[in-house]
Amino acid sequence: MRRITAFLLALAMTLTIPSFETSAASSAPSVSADSAILMDAKTGEILYSKNIDAAYPPASTTKVMTALLTLENCKLDDVVTVGKKPPMADGSKIYIFEGEKLTVKDLLYGLLLSSANDCAEALAEHMGGSVEGFAEMMNKRAKELGCENTNFVNPSGLYDENHKTSSHDLALILGELSKHKEYPEIATTLAYKIGPTNKSTLERPLWNENKLIQKYSGYYYPYCIGGKTGYTIQSQHSYVSVAEKDGRRLVLALVHDSQKTFFKDAINLFNYGYNGFEKMAVYSKGDVVTTFSSGNTSIPLLASEDLYYYAEKGTDPNIELNLEDLDLCRKIFSEGDELATTEVKANGTVIGSLKLTSGADHSLMNVLSENNYLPAVGVAFSAVLILLVLMAVSAKRRNARRRAKKKTMMKNRVRCNDIKSR
Repeated sequence: MRRITAFLLALAMTLTIPSFETSAASSAPSVSADSAILMDAKTGEILYSKNIDAAYPPASTTKVMTALLTLENCKLDDVVTVGKKPPMADGSKIYIFEGEKLTVKDLLYGLLLSSANDCAEALAEHMGGSVEGFAEMMNKRAKELGCENTNFVNPSGLYDENHKTSSHDLALILGELSKHKEYPEIATTLAYKIGPTNKSTLERPLWNENKLIQKYSGYYYPYCIGGKTGYTIQSQHSYVSVAEKDGRRLVLALVHDSQKTFFKDAINLFNYGYNGFEKMAVYSKGDVVTTFSSGNTSIPLLASEDLYYYAEKGTDPNIELNLEDLDLCRKIFSEGDELATTEVKANGTVIGSLKLTSGADHSLMNVLSENNYLPAVGVAFSAVLILLVLMAVSAKRRNARRRAKKKTMMKNRVRCNDIKSR
């Protein structure tokens, strides 16, 4: 009987598992979200885009910014005393109490696993003094990360007509959050318990709502290291996720999805990113990237490090450098010195920056010669030399006069002494 039950259960799971693309497609997959992006977390290279700068209400995907600021400003064992307002937060919550003492770690698990709005507000007050003060911190940090279409009003994502962001901005935030080792550890935890506190004798069990890390969900993606869902009636569905495979980290954001296909779309996008692109060495360390030439000046500029680019299979990207303002004619440097940092583009899209070092020495004599300063220097040197000779002659004459005068004075003294002795 147990075997039959197990068989039927397995069969039911098989029938309910949705199908989605698992190999590289000849073209990018379609997604139902109105704003979507797939981005390389390290280089910022955009592999897929759909209205990436359009701003929409992001719902609980807002919480990735709250988590980022928490990990940047707090320690996991810091103790937070819950204020009066967080327990009254609307929407999803784990029911914390005013005056309750909870660790930052517990609140982060509540924030990221259960999408608890009361945890979000407790953390916000702990760091910013108030929800409004924390919103200022959120917007300041967003600008620092390069977000251009974001305005946060609260730490939870509860709908507000002024609370908006774009898929591109969310990907930038999640990419930064994924740099913290604590994030994958928390975000891939299936279940967690908050123990008894000074205000509660009961344990609070939490479950992770991200199906990409649930092995038996039908949407399990083995390379996923974190993600966050979001939904309100006005905001519709949103989803952000980060995956890592073969040392390459990708982030995606799907915003304003009315069809609730974000898990399937996320897997298709990740597969497209990992299978549809190949790693290309744009420059290797020591390669001659370009040569600076001006007049008699010719300086090879070398790559100080390896620069890689993931290009769509079967394409040959056009590489561009930005060195228009570089002028080395009047600079003195040695071989191996760092001379410039250039922005590198592939097919018009920035794929990273590269530091350039000199492949040759450039001495003072080079500077004088290349800028036609040597004739002027020769004239000046000759003038100085003549002046020094004249000064030396003048000094010699003065010394001779002093010696003659001194000799005369000595003779006069001798005569005076002779007269006195007589």
